[in-house]
Amino acid sequence: MNLPNKMTAEDAVKLIKSGNRVLIQGGSATPQTLIRAMVARASELRGVKIVHLHTEGECGYTAPELRDSFNTSAFFIGGNIRKMIGDTADYIPIFLSDIPSLFREGYMNLDVVLVNVSPPDKHGFCSLGVSVDIVISGIEQGKKVIAQINPKMPRTFGDAIVHIKNFDACVEVDDDIYEMKLAAPSEEERAIGKHIAGIIDDGATLQMGIGGIPNAVLSYLMNHKNLGVHTEMFSEGIVDLVEKGIVNGSQKKVNPYKIVSGFAMGTRRLYDFMDDNPEIEMLDIAYVNDTSIIRQNPKVTAINSAIEIDVTGQVCADSIGTKMFSGVGGQMDFMRGAALSKGGKPIIAVTSTTLKGVSKIVPTLKVGAGVVTTRAHARFVVTEYGVAELFGKTLKQRAESLRDIAHPDHRESLDIAIFERFGSSVIV
Repeated sequence: MNLPNKMTAEDAVKLIKSGNRVLIQGGSATPQTLIRAMVARASELRGVKIVHLHTEGECGYTAPELRDSFNTSAFFIGGNIRKMIGDTADYIPIFLSDIPSLFREGYMNLDVVLVNVSPPDKHGFCSLGVSVDIVISGIEQGKKVIAQINPKMPRTFGDAIVHIKNFDACVEVDDDIYEMKLAAPSEEERAIGKHIAGIIDDGATLQMGIGGIPNAVLSYLMNHKNLGVHTEMFSEGIVDLVEKGIVNGSQKKVNPYKIVSGFAMGTRRLYDFMDDNPEIEMLDIAYVNDTSIIRQNPKVTAINSAIEIDVTGQVCADSIGTKMFSGVGGQMDFMRGAALSKGGKPIIAVTSTTLKGVSKIVPTLKVGAGVVTTRAHARFVVTEYGVAELFGKTLKQRAESLRDIAHPDHRESLDIAIFERFGSSVIV
């Protein structure tokens, strides 16, 4: 069909004015053609406020020489802007589930929204494809919406479907969707995956992110039955499980038989699997990450990561000391949702040490470290050395359980720290 408001990217971004706040769709859907056109106008713009979840690819708007033109506030920090935090970019700490309310309740007005969508069908409906998350609320509330119309964007359903009449400017592109290719899980990650798979029940509803540990977990689930997926994001590790009938959603109480997610990242294999697939529902993150929704599904097993964990179970997942690294994201949305689910298991999974051999299980968190998951919320911690169950345990018992799954090279120093803090064991 003919595109209304069709124009070049250079003309489209003229809708952006000095002082505007601009929301950029993130993840694998980051609209690079529009970003480059916006950055090319830097000399004409002053004080443009950029907001987004983590993005992938170029982020020229954070260049130091453009600080008068653009400043960025990220709801989650991606690797492409991490070094600019504290300079031309800053971080907004917020639960992922709460971000849409910033827009819908008027806390943060949006002047322009940049998106990357599939071509319209015969009825005029486009799809947000691999990234619905916070951007659907942005489209609802933004004064102007500029869309890349991209035939390489997979067509997904749920809240992803948006009519072309919502776009004030349409720019035809043929951009590849960002692909995240993961290395094979390490020996430690495989061991963690095996431990976690051992505590996942048949009929469980899974939440997991992307990386070596989630992929390792999925590889050990080939003998499980009737698993479901309700997750803020997913990668292609689930494709084999779906094709083998292991993930079928038959036990879910909310959105049964559907894979529910807010965004996805992977390779073209994943995007082809998602394309025109009614089994997948890409939904508003305010719904996906709503604890009251999550808890309704059975045996919710939430698998999240950490930067470091102290011996009482406090989990730092967003910073290295005072230096911001990522963000709060949806960890607590799902950790609490899993805890409230009947038979649920909230899990923090980490390798026992960093690549430099530094223990991730520590006597105390670094000064300035952010506690994303509190000690009261932490229930299962898994390393390559086993599973520590913390629920209902005293501080001393927790410390001893965590010491037992730390790297052997660090257990003696942890023992000393535990004794100095807690003294001899207290039997409860």
